[in-house]
Amino acid sequence: MLVVGLTGGIGSGKSTACRFFTELGTPVIDADVIAHQLVEPGSNSLAQISAGFGPEILTNTGELDRNRLRQLIFSNRDKRLHLESILHPQIRAEIQKQIAALNTPYCILAIPLLIEKNWNSEVDRILVIDSPLELQRQRALARDNSNEKEIDTIIATQTSRETRLSFADDVIINESDIDTLNRQVKMLHEEYLKLGSH
Repeated sequence: MLVVGLTGGIGSGKSTACRFFTELGTPVIDADVIAHQLVEPGSNSLAQISAGFGPEILTNTGELDRNRLRQLIFSNRDKRLHLESILHPQIRAEIQKQIAALNTPYCILAIPLLIEKNWNSEVDRILVIDSPLELQRQRALARDNSNEKEIDTIIATQTSRETRLSFADDVIINESDIDTLNRQVKMLHEEYLKLGSH
């Protein structure tokens, strides 16, 4: 089975591209979804995060305060690395488990920091969803409850557009409308079906 790693900067359109692949019947394994599941109330991961970051990282109902955590890790590199040391080995193990359970020509493995965290060895091909930086900013501001400073801080932790593209086997340019994005996904879907069937 062909494993395609899908990545891109914040606001590039990764989630929408993943939705289109799902609509075509392709299994999509999303590292962010796995990360969310790992920190559900009562989980071992959440207990470790609370021990490392303090009880104020939890809401009144015992859930992870994602906004607070995001502010902490993007303003403090050591805290970000500590969080990654807790979650990344578990995310990797769960990804491998989900891939092993599949029986399809190909699957999409969505990892926003695929290149930054050197997850290349987990995939056969890298698909980059690419958008101009200013468009990424506009989309992220419209979508997230973040301000420009927070968005720029997140962008600064991600690899440059040029570096990301240098790793790409395939590129979807997402700078116009949603139908254009969908068409590009469908074209790659056909190509991946062929590659995964060999």
